[in-house]
Order: sequence, then C-alpha cells, then structure tokens
Amino acid sequence: MPARDPILSPEIIRILKIFIFSSLGMVIAFSFFDGYRADNSGRDRSFLVADANWIYFLNVRGIHYDREVRRDAGMTLFRHSKRIQTDSLPSFFPALILNPTKDEAYIYFELENAEYPIQILAQSGQKSEIVDFSNGNNADHFQLLTQLNSLLENDYSFQLRVGDSIFPLWAEEKELSVLKTVMEDYFRLLD
Repeated sequence: MPARDPILSPEIIRILKIFIFSSLGMVIAFSFFDGYRADNSGRDRSFLVADANWIYFLNVRGIHYDREVRRDAGMTLFRHSKRIQTDSLPSFFPALILNPTKDEAYIYFELENAEYPIQILAQSGQKSEIVDFSNGNNADHFQLLTQLNSLLENDYSFQLRVGDSIFPLWAEEKELSVLKTVMEDYFRLLD
C-alpha cells in the first residue's frame, strides 16, 4: 500500500547525506579558490585601466578634451578643452595621460607661467592647509590629486604660492568645474 510507504526511507536518507555533505565540501573547497591569485608579475597595477573604462572614456568623455599624441613616448595627453589659459598668470591644471601599450592612465598637473616648487594654499573658514609640491613621478601626481579631491569635497578655496607671490587658483566656477570633471574622469578610468 502506497499510503504506508515512508517518504524518507533509509536509502533516501543515505543519498541525501551524501549529496549534502559533498555539496558542503565543494562549497568550502571552492571558497579558497575564488579568483584571488598571487600577482607574481611585479607589475604595478595601481594605474591599470579596464578595457570598458578605456572605451567609455575615448568614446564618451574624450570629446571634451584636446588631444596631443606623443609618438615619441607612445602616449596621448588629454587636456580639458574648457580649461582657462592665460599668458601672464600661472595656471595649474591636470592632464590625463593614456598609455595604450601598458593599458595605464596617469594624471599630470601642468604648471604654466611659473617654476617649481610651489605651494597650494587651501582655506575653508578658519581651517587652512598648505600642500607643498615639486614636480614628481606618477605616484606624486596621484597623491596630489587625492589630497586635492578631499579638500574639494570639503569646499576649500585655493591659492597658488610661487616663490613670494600668491595667485588665485581655480577661483572661478568654470575653472573649478573643469578640475572636478578631470578628477571624476580619471577616477572613473581607474575604477
């Protein structure tokens, strides 16, 4: 009689135990191999750009930039087309550098009409900070970018000190907008 047959017979219970324990064992074993592998290449991956971010920048965001192809270095410089350029006052704007052979992107702050070293004076109400900067390598420019980004998020205003002279830096809303746009595009490239 089918009504009296137990649903969980001893054979079914053994099959369920085998299935449950083997599944649990596989989950535990695979949790140790979830895609994280040792990077023994020695390559610095901090400036690496994913293909999707690269294509997005070139096709969507790149139209807002003036391009300078540097064949000698194998890189392309992108300067925002709405940055303000003057003949006499110093200016300090970031440029994006894309290296297609290494799939990397760098930030480089270009100082025009002045000489290094410089100081960036940041002020917000009673708080003030001084950022010293001498032209450096990719890591130095990236560190400056992250410092400026945190200051911009806290609504600091900026001045540029070159020697004994102080000049306004990113004082107009248009200049500040260009700076924020370049920063956003660079962080999006690095993801």
